[in-house]
Amino acid sequence: MKQARFLTLLTALTLSVVVTNGCNYQRYVQNSTYDYGSNNKGDPKMLGSRMFGTVSGLPGQHDNAWFEYSSLISNDVSNINGVAGAIAMLTDKNAYIAITTDWTATGTLKSGGRSTREQNNSGSTQGVYNDDSGSPYWNNQRVATPYNSNFTVNDHNQISDELKQTIAVHVRKLAPAVQEVHISANMEFNNHLIQYAQEAWAGHSLKPWLSSFNKLVQHQFAGGNEVPAPIEVQRGRAAFHK
Repeated sequence: MKQARFLTLLTALTLSVVVTNGCNYQRYVQNSTYDYGSNNKGDPKMLGSRMFGTVSGLPGQHDNAWFEYSSLISNDVSNINGVAGAIAMLTDKNAYIAITTDWTATGTLKSGGRSTREQNNSGSTQGVYNDDSGSPYWNNQRVATPYNSNFTVNDHNQISDELKQTIAVHVRKLAPAVQEVHISANMEFNNHLIQYAQEAWAGHSLKPWLSSFNKLVQHQFAGGNEVPAPIEVQRGRAAFHK
């Protein structure tokens, strides 16, 4: 009888330890940067004030006087769990971050599953780039495409607030003077910013593209109606009119 009671007690204690450890591990993951969708009360990722988006309330917030590529911030944000790659631009007012996502974290999007995916990556298993046409060619002027690419989402509001907050905290540590941090995983936004980055990598001034850049960020984050043409298109038009 005593032995039976002892075994029952031992079993109960073992189950208690397993459940407790399991709950602790689950909480650890949810509080970590491997999970951006749990929305737990007290999640350390969301403590403090909101660091991203429109926070200053100032008019003309996207009328930037200059902009530059930041390799430091780009590399730092690219190393955050859930982020496949990042391109960061700093201005006299703000930081603008284009990201693509991957499977290194859960909950990077607020909603949606497979049906919301913008990428078809099935071609990678068949040795082609474009699974629809069978083409093996990729435009290296683009960082995100509909095929064999890291993931994008059209509406920046669909990115998890926890992920945006995590990114913004990183950005503000490296650039504490910025007024606002704006983040998007939009495909078109990524592909515009990579072209500006390529100009900077080549040692070219970004000043000629300031008006184009401001139109882009106003369209992406402030409801602007005009989307600038890609750099190669603008160059072609300029050459045609010479």
